[in-house]
Amino acid sequence: MRLPNSAHTSLPWRIHEITPDFRLYDVWALPTPGGPDDFPHLVRQTTRGDTSDNPSRIARALFAIRWKLGKLFGWDKPGSGVGSRVATLRDRLPDDLRDGPAGPQFGSLPFRSVFLTDNEWASEISNRTMHGVMHLGWVPDGAGGYRGQMAVLVKPNGLFGKAYMAAIAPFRHLFVYPPLIRGIAAEWRADPPQGAKPAA
Repeated sequence: MRLPNSAHTSLPWRIHEITPDFRLYDVWALPTPGGPDDFPHLVRQTTRGDTSDNPSRIARALFAIRWKLGKLFGWDKPGSGVGSRVATLRDRLPDDLRDGPAGPQFGSLPFRSVFLTDNEWASEISNRTMHGVMHLGWVPDGAGGYRGQMAVLVKPNGLFGKAYMAAIAPFRHLFVYPPLIRGIAAEWRADPPQGAKPAA
């Protein structure tokens, strides 16, 4: 379920200190019910993700088109990534976060972990169109448990990046994120945190 931006901005996340020049594009509630200590399980599952196994054929096709366009126009060349076109957000971290864990690395997706706490994890991606952050938090669900919450923050690369983000917005909201969220729910049910009750 998509949430208002205030669901992210009203909470005291550490990411706020690090991304004042990024725009918050989306906030989503994740159907990942658990207990107070189950956030690391969500982080590990996220790093195993792959756009090729999205449950939606439309979403898979859109991702495939995006990767092909990126190859054709050079959007994803090594020189466009984190540490090349843009400095990593780890350079902005305060000492306590820099001295802590960055978090696990991704198997397939072109993200890099930035920092990890007990209830918050950020990873970043960069290409010719933008510098983006995927932020996961672990929040009370209002019923005595907890669930994941995902926010997407973006710093577009110039006018082209702004136009690109505006052009893909309808596709993200209609064809990418809804099946992605359903896939997260299915994976959570299939591989729940240790000690959690299996879904009925």
